[in-house]
Amino acid sequence: MVKIMRTTLTLDEDVASTVRNEMKAGNGKSFKDAVNDLIRYGRYFQQSREIVKDRKPFKVRAFDMGLHENLNYDNIAELLDEIEGPPHK
Repeated sequence: MVKIMRTTLTLDEDVASTVRNEMKAGNGKSFKDAVNDLIRYGRYFQQSREIVKDRKPFKVRAFDMGLHENLNYDNIAELLDEIEGPPHK
């Protein structure tokens, strides 16, 4: 059984503008549907932030690849030509 709650809602102008934009973008979407969709959208991103917050930080493990004597690392275009050949452009 679905319960529907009817309430009076006072929106700040920026929020009301967002709801109006959602109604226009939704091709005739009602005020009720626009508000519900925006709240669901906000809940989704709140839950996503909580999931990300619980993750361990990503760490890059760097290692020395060494230098090759015949390559010039100061000129990237020349380096790409040497490694990948002229067709890389």
